[in-house]
Amino acid sequence: MAEPMKIRAQMQGDTADIKVLMNHIMETGLRKDAKTGQMIPAHFIQQVNVTVGGKVVLDAQWGYAVAKNPFLGFKVKGAKAGDKVVVNWVDNKGDKRTDEAAIG
Repeated sequence: MAEPMKIRAQMQGDTADIKVLMNHIMETGLRKDAKTGQMIPAHFIQQVNVTVGGKVVLDAQWGYAVAKNPFLGFKVKGAKAGDKVVVNWVDNKGDKRTDEAAIG
């Protein structure tokens, strides 16, 4: 099971500034283990979905080229303080993670 994501969501005028730090190894499948010389299997986030106040604001398909512990930052117009931000991801091995935070 992956570690919880760190989510920060702050109102700036009429726009919510949302920042998410995901804890994931994001292994490409192209590296060899230094000790055994065996290829390290790919393990990366494939799908990311973010809702704010129940509305989908981001739906992304990712590949193996995203760095370890990905950081995602974006702004959403029309959000209100107290709206719930829910972030979901699914990786190529079927692991899932969902975390949420309220806009402050």
